[in-house]
Amino acid sequence: MGGLMSDGCRPCVIICAVLLLSSVIGYRPVIIVHGIFDGPKQFEMLAKFIHQSHPGTNVTTIALYDYIASMKPLWKQVESFREAVRPIMKSAEDGVHLICFSQGGLICRGVLATLPTHNVHSLILLSSPTAGQYGDSNYLKYFFPKIIKSRLYHICYTTQGQKISICNYWNDPHQRERYLKSSNYLAPLNGEIEHANLTAWRDSFLRIETLVLIGGPDDGVITPWESSIFGFYDSNETVVEMEKQDWYLRDAFGLKTLNSKGAVVKCVVPGVHHTSWHSNLTVYQNCIDKWLT
Repeated sequence: MGGLMSDGCRPCVIICAVLLLSSVIGYRPVIIVHGIFDGPKQFEMLAKFIHQSHPGTNVTTIALYDYIASMKPLWKQVESFREAVRPIMKSAEDGVHLICFSQGGLICRGVLATLPTHNVHSLILLSSPTAGQYGDSNYLKYFFPKIIKSRLYHICYTTQGQKISICNYWNDPHQRERYLKSSNYLAPLNGEIEHANLTAWRDSFLRIETLVLIGGPDDGVITPWESSIFGFYDSNETVVEMEKQDWYLRDAFGLKTLNSKGAVVKCVVPGVHHTSWHSNLTVYQNCIDKWLT
């Protein structure tokens, strides 16, 4: 009889076994990088979703360049974010997951490009202007209240303009030559221009296991919204999909290689406004949750 277990004890043993298994398996740490005019507070709901579905997960929302400070030039921000994530990555033997919202997605791309020892497993870009931004929005009006989008290149495509974060990814399809000549962030990051670091950045990008691109037609800020899945306007403001972009076809920064391995996932969700992506449970369950194991 001593070797038998009563029915009343079984639930306790099962619960203990599950807890023990969770502690043994564990979940990779999750790092969250906020967007423009955001800070850690805006991501408390997302952290809650993660803790509910993956108990015990170490979730860190980096508190750097919050709110108005997010206007600083992106390379400057990349330097600080890189140093903030480095120790988290170093202590995670099995790697980390990176969730990056809006402008934060571009910061994460810069961090990974310049951190060749990174161990990011899933890079999740949440409504990020991966191919640039060209559209009027409340954010644009905050920066430049009296300038319409078609004239903004006069400011953005200058040395001083490139010291403002949004100008680092302002991609005017009617001013292609000026963009390529002046953009010191997005153009080199996407391999749209030749530079000495292109191969090294490509190799670093290809260290990630999965790239998850999340966006939708009702975003209201990212313009065109397809920029969140690497689509963008041609000179006629017709959206050209990711797979037909020149830098994709040339595999300039490794996106084509990653996609050929089935490692690029697009998750398009209608009905979600830009500021709601990180607090929308449906988005989390359908587009994020499965990639945080």
